[in-house]
Amino acid sequence: MELDEQQFHRYARHLILDEVGEEGQEKLLDAKVLVVGAGGLGAPMLMYLAAAGIGTLGIVDYDEVELSNLQRQIIHGTADLGRLKVDSAIDTVTALNPGIKIVAHREMLTAENVAGLVAQYDVVADGSDNFDCRYLLNDACYFAGKTLVSGALLRFEGQISVFKAHQPGNPCYRCLFPEKPPADMIPRCSQAGILGAVAGVVGTLQATEILKEILGLGDSLAGRLMLYDALTSRFQSVKVPKDPDCPLCGSQPSIRQVA
Repeated sequence: MELDEQQFHRYARHLILDEVGEEGQEKLLDAKVLVVGAGGLGAPMLMYLAAAGIGTLGIVDYDEVELSNLQRQIIHGTADLGRLKVDSAIDTVTALNPGIKIVAHREMLTAENVAGLVAQYDVVADGSDNFDCRYLLNDACYFAGKTLVSGALLRFEGQISVFKAHQPGNPCYRCLFPEKPPADMIPRCSQAGILGAVAGVVGTLQATEILKEILGLGDSLAGRLMLYDALTSRFQSVKVPKDPDCPLCGSQPSIRQVA
C-alpha cells in the first residue's frame, strides 16, 4: 500500500528514521497484531501500537472496567466503569488513530478458541494476568508458527520476552517454565499489588518489541528474559536456552495440541 498525504503527516517521525522510512511504515500498516488483555499491559501496548500505525489490532478480553483498574489501565476512564474493556479500549484507540482497523474479540481465551484467534494475526502479544492464558498462547503460537511477545507484572517488578520457538534454536515459554506453578505459589496483582506505572513500562517495552519484530530491527529478545526492578531502577537480561526436554518444542515432545 502507498501512504496518503494524511499518513505522511501522522507518521512523519517514523518516516525520517532511516531504519523505518516509508517502506517500514507500510509494513506496520499491513501488519496484524493480536493483544490478549486490555488491562495493565494491554493498555499501553494498544495505545502505542495504534499510534504507530499497526493496520489491524485485535483485542481479546471479556472483563468489565472496575474502579481499581484505573490506577494503571490508562486506556479506560472513570466514565467507562461497568463497560466491557474491549469496548472502552476501542473508543480510546479509535480516537487516537481512526485510520486503523480494530477487531473486538469479546470472549475468554480458551483451548477451544485460541488456535482460531492466533491464526488470524502475524504477531501475538500476551497482556494477560494468569498462567492459563500464557500457556495457551505459548502452545498455540508454537503450532501456528507465530511470534509471541510476553510480559508479566507483580508489585514493583516486570519481565518481558519474545518467544519464537518455531524457529530453530529458540526456546518457548515452557522451556523457561515447564509447568504452571501451584495457584497459591504466585499471587496475582489483586492480592500482592502493583505500582501502576510499572505496567506502563513493561507494556511499552512489549509494544517496542512488537514493532521491532515487524520491522526486522535490532536484536530480538528471543532467547532472553528482560527483568525490570523499579525500586532499584535496573534492567537485567537473562539468557534463556532452549530445553531439549521441553514437552512442547523439545526433541521428544509430549504435547501434540494446544492444552
